[in-house]
Amino acid sequence: GLKGADLDAGGRLVIPGLVDCHTHLAFGGWRADEFSLRARGASYLEILEAGGGIRSTMRLTRDASEDSLLSRARGFLGEMASLGVTTVEAKSGYGLNLEDELKQRRVYRRLREEDGLPRVVPTFLGAHVLPPEFQEAGAYIDYLIAEVLPLVADGGLAEFCDVFVEDGAFDSELATRYLLAAKGLGLGAKLHVDQLGDGGGGELAARVGAISADHLEYTSDAGMRAMASAGVVAVSLPIATMYLRQRPMDGRAFLEAGCQVAVATDFNPGSAPSYHLPLALTMACTMNRLTPAEALKGAT
Repeated sequence: GLKGADLDAGGRLVIPGLVDCHTHLAFGGWRADEFSLRARGASYLEILEAGGGIRSTMRLTRDASEDSLLSRARGFLGEMASLGVTTVEAKSGYGLNLEDELKQRRVYRRLREEDGLPRVVPTFLGAHVLPPEFQEAGAYIDYLIAEVLPLVADGGLAEFCDVFVEDGAFDSELATRYLLAAKGLGLGAKLHVDQLGDGGGGELAARVGAISADHLEYTSDAGMRAMASAGVVAVSLPIATMYLRQRPMDGRAFLEAGCQVAVATDFNPGSAPSYHLPLALTMACTMNRLTPAEALKGAT
């Protein structure tokens, strides 16, 4: 092997490859118009209820071909690699029907087969919001459990299953039923929780044995303790916090409660339109009260 004297880093710092554990990598279009709407006072939920937000990206993603989504995502991955990112978790959730969710999943499978790109770890986020074909959240969750999850699991199209628990999306009861069904099929559980208010997301993540709970801007002390006891990783997404003008997740409090804290970008076309993980690490220090060492640990 090489001896230390044989290596000269030229004053540079050598670190492990960076891991972005929360992205929405394949999507159609952007939602730049919403940036101005929020500046004028519109809230995330108001934009969503008016047909914008996730539903706007859903329409654009459904209209996009698989090859166009693949080409775009490949370009993003190349840029991420230049920033030192070696592994990227990639969610679906912009198809919100069987055909287009599987289209996003196939994009990720094809990217996994390409050399020279960061490794892609796929997550199924069919339970992102309620699509227009359904009038009731419970009926959509039933559809996902009966029709979609088995295909995703049997086809090896995802390693994790995720759900957005929030006003305007899904409640804790539906999320519990859904994630337990997914775990029964061999998929790990992840959660978007407590982003716009304290919805008991930390406690929910502990109850279902989630691998991680993400966002967590409003998680209670009890939720933090429950996550720590259950070994749920707390994932900070400071770029989304900044774009949506929410109060920052208290990373220091999560650490003091005994949680492992990770940092990711939440790269998506609306609420976090940046894949710059080093920027997110800096923001985790300034906004989430992590030290540089803790932030770096949270992305490696």
